[in-house]
Amino acid sequence: MDLFSLEGRVALVTGASGALGRHFARVLHGAGARVALAARRPAAVEAEVAALGPAAMAVALDVTRPDSVAAAFEAVQAAFGPCDLLVNNAGIAATRPFLEQTEADWDAVLDVDLRGAFLVAQEAARRMVAAGRGGSIVNIASILAARVIPGVAGYSAAKAGLVHLTRQMAVELARHRIRVNAIAPGYIETDINRDFFATEAGQALVRRIPQRRLGQVGDLTGPLLLLASDAGAHMTGSTVTIDGGHSVNSL
Repeated sequence: MDLFSLEGRVALVTGASGALGRHFARVLHGAGARVALAARRPAAVEAEVAALGPAAMAVALDVTRPDSVAAAFEAVQAAFGPCDLLVNNAGIAATRPFLEQTEADWDAVLDVDLRGAFLVAQEAARRMVAAGRGGSIVNIASILAARVIPGVAGYSAAKAGLVHLTRQMAVELARHRIRVNAIAPGYIETDINRDFFATEAGQALVRRIPQRRLGQVGDLTGPLLLLASDAGAHMTGSTVTIDGGHSVNSL
């Protein structure tokens, strides 16, 4: 189990006020890392930080603003030391039919989900190179990078771009001992979507998943630790799909 230990690591999780971000922070903290929970409104993660204790901190971060990105990493470095583990989790979606999508919809989603992921990863990587210790970047993508559903054109495009950016970064950063991988979740049950999946339409969607169940946040624990820790030391440029077989089901 020492392979999965994150003792001595410093991690930053973006989008930490959401269900997945909170879970990722808990997992990394539980494996021994000091963790910064980043959100546009730090107050939204203060309760989680208090529960985790002194090895956790809240940090303000707007992924669309380079100055905010740099300031967040500076704050983490001042408190915990150089960041050597990034979970690039911040994301939004604009849900409406393609013919009704606006330029504002498109720009907002791409700005957070792709441009924001680029800005945060680049700042993290630059600091990892300067520290000379290597590191790991885990981008949170989606099965919609490879398949589509109606109504989320910008989100699907952004996640597809993020998967390819993951590969690009992996090639260029390998010489610096920085690994870059992605996790592509399928449908993960959270407080936000639980009511929908209890409806007839939601249950019909679940029946299309070969395992006939939604994913739980705990299903992402193992893949995250694999990519974040030395257990995945020879993995870079990979996208790990966690979806109960949904993305390979043609029915």
